[in-house]
Amino acid sequence: MAITLTSPVTGATQTGFTLPTYTLTVDTPPNVNGKQYAVTALGGTQTAVDAHSVSKPFTVTFFRPSVMKTLPQANVPTGVIKSIPKNTYKVLTRKGALPAANQIPQINMISTNIDIFAGTDTFEPEDVRAMLSLHIGALQQVAAGLGDTAVTGIL
Repeated sequence: MAITLTSPVTGATQTGFTLPTYTLTVDTPPNVNGKQYAVTALGGTQTAVDAHSVSKPFTVTFFRPSVMKTLPQANVPTGVIKSIPKNTYKVLTRKGALPAANQIPQINMISTNIDIFAGTDTFEPEDVRAMLSLHIGALQQVAAGLGDTAVTGIL
């Protein structure tokens, strides 16, 4: 996999955080088709945030498909491919947090699925890259707003 995070990771802007950073260590992923990192230390100002622990995990995991799908042959008379398979990549971030005093930590999650239809990766790779560029750039641009929305419910 071409994904390797360099530690520390600089976090996106969030209300109440000043220059958040996350020191990572390589962790064991849930399966062989993933790479996982755990947050072992925090930097900047992010008061009361916890690093990774057993009861309050703080991880980011990258997954690739277990079996890569390729483009099947087109129907000979029509030249049409009836069913185009897709490969799904996934990024999963987990953070344990307490829902209230004296409660068991719950694991909050962010999951991004990236569905790439077989063939588009080779026929128009620039469109796949543009889609990812916009998606990640848009999330970066609205990071603080998403944080505010997740806390207040106001979109």
